[in-house]
Amino acid sequence: MGWFLLALIAGVVFFAISIYNRLVAGRNQFKNAFAQIDVQLTRRHDLIPNLVETAKGYMAHERNTLEAVINARNTAVAGLKNAAKDPSDPTAMKALAEAEQGLSGALGRLFALSESYPDLKANENMMQLSEELTTTENKVAFARQAYNDSVMQYNTLRESFPNNLFAGWFSFGPAELLEIEDEAKREVPQVSF
Repeated sequence: MGWFLLALIAGVVFFAISIYNRLVAGRNQFKNAFAQIDVQLTRRHDLIPNLVETAKGYMAHERNTLEAVINARNTAVAGLKNAAKDPSDPTAMKALAEAEQGLSGALGRLFALSESYPDLKANENMMQLSEELTTTENKVAFARQAYNDSVMQYNTLRESFPNNLFAGWFSFGPAELLEIEDEAKREVPQVSF
């Protein structure tokens, strides 16, 4: 009877260790997926000052639009830094999504306004920056999809029985999806020069 009880306890411990390791792997997977979003959003944020500088010479009297883009970019950079600290923090992820929505809106207004400036539209540097930004937007969308897939897998693993019994004991909280709620804002800004 003693050996049976010892074997049963060892089996439960082994099972708990197995669940713990799978939860750690799931958490690391969604954190890595967020790191990919971080790379693409940082690239996006780095392109924007160059885009604004290029537009400044042509759109000197459109100062409010240019300042709105820079302010939105700075808010998005701060949101990204905060979310990167803990991608499972729902407040930080919502703030990041809102900041990125604001930045997309400001960029959309900049591109719409740039249509009124034929010299700006024809500027080679502006065309190159716009193309890089569009490419980066696509990469952000793919990275966000991979991140959300990883979060879903982790949350499913965390919430499945019997993992849910151990997840609470081991302090594995739920991860937050990175969602952009407005369908119109999900679209990549259209740039035409």
